[in-house]
Amino acid sequence: MTETTTPASGDCGSGACGCTSAAPLSAYERTAAAMPVRVAESLEAVATNVPPAINGIALTAPGEKLEVHDLKERAYGELLRQEAVRLGLLPAAVIGQEALSAPALQAQEQEVIDRMLETEVTCPQPTPEESQRYYDAHKAQFTVGQSQRVRHILFAVTPGVNVQALAQRAETALLELASNAALPERFSQLAAELSNCPTGAQGGDLGWLKPEDCAPEFAKALFYLQESSQTTGLRPRLVHTRFGFHIVDVLEINPGHLPGFAQLTAQIASRLQWQSRATALGQYMRRLVGLAQVQGIELDGDASPLVQ
Repeated sequence: MTETTTPASGDCGSGACGCTSAAPLSAYERTAAAMPVRVAESLEAVATNVPPAINGIALTAPGEKLEVHDLKERAYGELLRQEAVRLGLLPAAVIGQEALSAPALQAQEQEVIDRMLETEVTCPQPTPEESQRYYDAHKAQFTVGQSQRVRHILFAVTPGVNVQALAQRAETALLELASNAALPERFSQLAAELSNCPTGAQGGDLGWLKPEDCAPEFAKALFYLQESSQTTGLRPRLVHTRFGFHIVDVLEINPGHLPGFAQLTAQIASRLQWQSRATALGQYMRRLVGLAQVQGIELDGDASPLVQ
């Protein structure tokens, strides 16, 4: 197969295009799955008149305002600091007697908390059988060298847009293209008329894409679903990304190759270990929340004993 020189998604010039490469995640974002934070809440203001506090320790200074995501990050940090104090790993004198507010953690204190988590949050190593089952169930994710030549029509979600009406417009266009009466050139025409991506001027052509070229949700729809990762043609459903709704047509496929299980054993074991630890960490944090007196902020808690 010969790849064309059509620019890939990173060259389309659209900041709203769901096919752009995802930015590297911060350390906090990489472990966000372990923390009981509701995504929707991170977009909301704190809707309470009660000053946020953990066990009577204020999370904010007088007059300080934080977004919900940042406030929760501070709350989890304070929960961990107080647990380290309870275990005798950090001195209680860290908190001043006059102003009971959450102190900023210094590097040395963060290291103490990290060591505490290594001790308190344990998880078993995955067995070879578990690794084999994971490999069998996720072969599409382990395939290397795969790429697809793709075109799309983007219906971008922008501030103030009626999302329901936008989705209906996208569905209507998809139904037209899926009709047996649709002419081959109709996709390019609709891309020029409707797409909010600059590639609409080229019939929506994004060129050859690899999984790493795409936003995660776009990559999942193209490469990681067994029923669609190896088939060309118009996708029967809209692809939803953080940028909007996409009508996607796969023109050509380079299937790549799948390494054998033996080559991936260490990688799979590491991934399963991370997932297990993330689950155990989330449970640990919920237990700390459940045992704490939490005011002015909503955190998911469970006071039941920790089971690992």
